[in-house]
Amino acid sequence: MIGSKRNRRTHSRRWIAVVAALSLALTFAACEGAGDDDESAESDEPVVVGASLPLTGPLSVPGQGHVEGYELCAEKLNEGGGILDREVELKTSDNRSDTETVVNQTERFLSVDDVDMVLGTFSTLLSFPASAITEQNQKIYWEPSDSSVQSHSRGFEYNYGFTLKPIDYIGETPTDAVFELAEAGDIPENELPTSAAVVYTDDFFTNAMARGLIGGVLEVPGVDPIDFGEGYLAERDMELVLEQQVPKSFNDWTGLLNRVKDSGAEYFFGLMQAPAEVDIAKAMKTVGYEPKAAFFAQGTYPEFADSVGDAADGLIVWSTWGPEVTWEGELHGQPYSNQDFVADFKAKFNKEPNEDNAQSFAVCQAMAYAAEEAGTIDNTEIKTWLDERTAEDPIPTIQGDYFFDEDGLTAERDVLLRQWQDGELKHIFPQGEEYPDQAKIQYPTRG
Repeated sequence: MIGSKRNRRTHSRRWIAVVAALSLALTFAACEGAGDDDESAESDEPVVVGASLPLTGPLSVPGQGHVEGYELCAEKLNEGGGILDREVELKTSDNRSDTETVVNQTERFLSVDDVDMVLGTFSTLLSFPASAITEQNQKIYWEPSDSSVQSHSRGFEYNYGFTLKPIDYIGETPTDAVFELAEAGDIPENELPTSAAVVYTDDFFTNAMARGLIGGVLEVPGVDPIDFGEGYLAERDMELVLEQQVPKSFNDWTGLLNRVKDSGAEYFFGLMQAPAEVDIAKAMKTVGYEPKAAFFAQGTYPEFADSVGDAADGLIVWSTWGPEVTWEGELHGQPYSNQDFVADFKAKFNKEPNEDNAQSFAVCQAMAYAAEEAGTIDNTEIKTWLDERTAEDPIPTIQGDYFFDEDGLTAERDVLLRQWQDGELKHIFPQGEEYPDQAKIQYPTRG
């Protein structure tokens, strides 16, 4: 598995100005709420869990995947007695993929619904403002889809990201993977890419991923500049022959892909948010662009392959999960494996699960495990317990073991690489016994 280069980055880990601004509010909230959670822990009332999700709007496909994972988790928890012998009541709301709406709904969960736990939404764009609300209220924000350095550089104490790797560093994996697979004999050494093109939507998530690839300095107010050096491409001696950021409203994909093709880029990084990944995949086929390797920031869901057909063939995508991976978690003190999750999901929804389903289930599973182990639903006490997790004593989930660094970012994990091959999504990297159905990389892209 790839070793992280994060220790080589200059990264101040606390946003002093924000901490100072929050301190009075947090102290007041602690005084006002003293004893509330202790009293509720002895109650027969349900443990109320809130989640604001993008069930409509441009982020609705992954948003729907997240709500399904949360629903299955709540159901499985209640089958075994809930959390601390209290039924779990899941409250969800549709934030319509809108930042203002997710803030309003998160505030309502805390001020009106008085929820005990807050499960995160999909996308860094929505998580960034929502987590500020939970921080002010000393509620843990259990994030399935935000592990950006910027989001976790604000000095927040209650913000935990469950993406397997900070999104700014995800580009390291597909960059290094082709070289490691060459060392393993799966790619001819003389066919490794020497040039690259990076096209990315002007979006919180994709900007962060592009930054890791091309390098530079991230300026965050109140924090020392975060230096990404020359970027992962330069570290592998790949020349950046084209870099293009496009607005979310961009639609001239054929023209853009003609430019990419003309650049001669041998490794293409298409860092798009839905639904642009469909458009750019179709445009690649239209212009006949066939690089040696192509990596997409989105595209693991079945609807992607259904939309683009054989244009998906050979495209590499990153993922936090695969149905065949032999991870084993725990539920109600008993082993509960990834394969158990797959079977239960199929039984409930009559379809195969995807990574959005698994990621949200794992976060909910971790939340329940933490509360049971800490013996309370008091978020401050659970936070203390979370901060004590280590590689030797982690949180076991269907997505592997979790513990966190001092910024609330997942520690010592890496993302998976999967590739569309003949209409199926195959695991190609990393290698190891926990990935039993690993396929050989299709290289070059079109085989």
